[in-house]
Amino acid sequence: MSSAIPAPTWPTLARRLSAVVVTAFLGALAAPPALAELKVGDAAPAFEADATLAGEPFRFVLADALRKGPVVLYFYPKAFTKGCTIEANRFAEAAPHYADLGATVIGISGDDIETLNRFSVTECRSRFAVASDRGGSIMKAYDARMPFSDTYAKRVSYVISPQGRILHAITSMGPEEHVPSTLEALERWA
Repeated sequence: MSSAIPAPTWPTLARRLSAVVVTAFLGALAAPPALAELKVGDAAPAFEADATLAGEPFRFVLADALRKGPVVLYFYPKAFTKGCTIEANRFAEAAPHYADLGATVIGISGDDIETLNRFSVTECRSRFAVASDRGGSIMKAYDARMPFSDTYAKRVSYVISPQGRILHAITSMGPEEHVPSTLEALERWA
């Protein structure tokens, strides 16, 4: 009588391999790098986008905003989700501090402008603009696309100098980290 352990069948191996691949993928999403992809000193890619402030649509042009002072550009995955609502509320609460430092805040996601009209009023509390990047071209230029997706942004924030250079960058899925990090960078710069 043999006590050998039978070899696993192909369906068993496939299930185990699938579980390993899914676990690795989810782990990669849950543990993004501590820094954003564009580095301090890099040129900030120019862009224009349909945006809204207090539910009023307009065209946001980065070059125009930089003529007024530094720009805090923050990317977020999706309007009205828990983390993105928390982050928008934090930026809204800090809006007077950004204004005192001469900075313009603009949030960008892949949401349509109709959704962002509502988001700009309710979650951004009409204190800063949000822009739509439906095609994902701005997310791509700033290396802010979610892995394996052209339509969702990672939670990435940049502080851009009036000269169009990256002063500060942070990537963190924690929505509470971006406001203190960007304010600290602006205070150091000012």
